[in-house]
Amino acid sequence: MEAGVASVSEVRTVQATATAIGEAVGQVIDGKDDVIRLTITALLAEAHLLIEDVPGVGKTMLARALARSIDAKASRIQFTPDLLPSDITGVAVFNQHSREFEFKAGGVFANVVIADEINRASPKTQSALLEAMEERRVTVDGTTHPLPRPFVVVATQNPVEMEGTYPLPEAQRDRFGLRLDLGYPSATAEVAMLDHHGEAEPLEQLSPVTDAAAVQRCISVTRRVFVHRAVKDYLVALVASTRDSGDIRLGASPRASLQLLRAAKAQAAVDGRNYVTPDDIQALAVPTLAHRVMLSHEAQLGRRSVADVVEQAVAAVPLPQRRS
Repeated sequence: MEAGVASVSEVRTVQATATAIGEAVGQVIDGKDDVIRLTITALLAEAHLLIEDVPGVGKTMLARALARSIDAKASRIQFTPDLLPSDITGVAVFNQHSREFEFKAGGVFANVVIADEINRASPKTQSALLEAMEERRVTVDGTTHPLPRPFVVVATQNPVEMEGTYPLPEAQRDRFGLRLDLGYPSATAEVAMLDHHGEAEPLEQLSPVTDAAAVQRCISVTRRVFVHRAVKDYLVALVASTRDSGDIRLGASPRASLQLLRAAKAQAAVDGRNYVTPDDIQALAVPTLAHRVMLSHEAQLGRRSVADVVEQAVAAVPLPQRRS
């Protein structure tokens, strides 16, 4: 029975698991240590991850490498304009022998769900993930079906200006705990990619380093990482600053506060600490908040990026004072 703050030994176990996953994913994704670290943080926070960037930079490869590093059920759903909601959630099919309807589970019934190019499907199909992402369950024909735990959606999408894409609704974006972009690799990393990927498929050589049960235990430990009241007050003030900024017309939601707290706990555990610091909050502010807010028209006309506006709002919030 879980009780109290996570111990140092428990957190060290989480750190060891995170290190093993990071090393495994690093065999496939070259030169992106910060991105891999953020991906593992999302996993241990059991926060859904949105990877957004131009085609060909390794978004799907990163998601597949994460899924393959864990001995758990993983599924990949290719989002296309003709994809139906039932393809994601499942459907009730009439059994001629039993004369009863049987539920055929859709692709969302997995521990790690790779939603590839999520913004190429219609908004109706995208919304099929809403209940699953928030409540970890699916309701079909009035019957509720729980999803396996851990349950994480790792979605990839191309920029909205790309042909054939639909913008994600605000409610959908708000359910993603973190968002990241890969960017182009450095010259050294790209040469290494040519060496590693040119001769063989690196994913085929990647073996699981942990399993779903171990990951779920790590998630339970991260939930018990200690957060001081002063750090919580700082977090709330930081999120509130996005609602008060004149450059933002839609600030971060209370769900964002909770996701930022969980991500900060996970990052602390990845670092081997059983307590959260203001630095954890600051480091995760942009990945956790930027995709949830909407810029004002003036900020858009000024060609200001969401990340810059969020960073400015964060910088305006004073850090908690250390008590002597």
